[in-house]
Amino acid sequence: MRTAILTREWPPDIYGGAGVHVEHLVPELRKLIEVDVHCFGGPRSDATGHAVPGYLEQANAALQTLGVDLGMADAVAGCDVAHSHTWYANLGGHLSGLLHDIPHVITAHSLEPRRPWKREQLGGGYAISSWVEDTAYHNADAIIAVSAGMRADVLDCYPFVDPAKVHVVHNGIDTDVYRRVEQTDALKRYGIDPDRPFVLFVGRITRQKGINHLLRAALEFDESAPIVLCAASPDTPELGQEVSDAIDALRQKRSDVFWLDGHLERSDVRQLLSNALVFACPSVYEPLGIVNLEAMGCEAPVVASDVGGIPEVVVDGETGLLVHYDAEDTAAFEADFARAINQVIADPQRARQMGQAGRARAIAEFGWDRIAGRTVEVYEAAIVARG
Repeated sequence: MRTAILTREWPPDIYGGAGVHVEHLVPELRKLIEVDVHCFGGPRSDATGHAVPGYLEQANAALQTLGVDLGMADAVAGCDVAHSHTWYANLGGHLSGLLHDIPHVITAHSLEPRRPWKREQLGGGYAISSWVEDTAYHNADAIIAVSAGMRADVLDCYPFVDPAKVHVVHNGIDTDVYRRVEQTDALKRYGIDPDRPFVLFVGRITRQKGINHLLRAALEFDESAPIVLCAASPDTPELGQEVSDAIDALRQKRSDVFWLDGHLERSDVRQLLSNALVFACPSVYEPLGIVNLEAMGCEAPVVASDVGGIPEVVVDGETGLLVHYDAEDTAAFEADFARAINQVIADPQRARQMGQAGRARAIAEFGWDRIAGRTVEVYEAAIVARG
């Protein structure tokens, strides 16, 4: 069997959970089947890069995406399955299925109807991305949801989808990469005292990640624990300024707020996770949340919102604490989130136990080898169903 993986992200251009997923899934798939990778961007040694066509270089970003997808669909000839990741590649997968008469499998990492704030990022392009996703889901041979919560979202947003076509295959974690380390040189380089365990956030500056909720909640965090924010790549300049202003307001109350707003090497992130007293994930939408698995792999307890697939990763009271998110009462969410963070800060021994339990869970339940095997099973079933 030969599959074509269609993805916006591929090393070295990884910026989100979907990219992490593809980066780790492909090596395990290649142990089982042949895999061609088609990604956005320039030439790669281990993938085929597809650049934006020259005549679209000044076009809306959504139109540029469609141009790349056309090139991908043309290049998939000879494969038995097209497997697309996110709306960026969904049209390429859909057209591949039509053009080459092969199954199109989608991995649902997120859904456009669940991300209305993207209108401020994409403008009219959001209508295009929504149309692409709707069309692809209408015609997909199989859909892989990265959590049971994500499966429920797919069926809610797209009720025309046959439930039998939607398969739950969780995201994974490489626990050899994400493991607790003793090094602290990165912390010292950023001016963080390694002898003061801290509250840590890692995520893009997007409304999805709930960073503004975190910054308001942080006004009530126990001041014995510093706050480290690894937050960059704002969706819009306006959102970037909004977050910057909120961080300034937090710094008016306390001096131990560290904002790392540039690209961080994975080794630095691993040190931060390993030395965190607690990892904070206040997302308002999260199909699964790979970042929580990364924290668990490094033995950091997680305080997270209870949205999407997060409760399938973080076991409340065992590997961390879950906080109910209510879009109609965000002030209550922020207050409850602060209380949960302070509860962990107040009991370092329990925090350590939750961190150890988190790593054990990550190893037992979220290995990439298992995920690759389940993915191949979905391919096989889609091929059989096509006849």
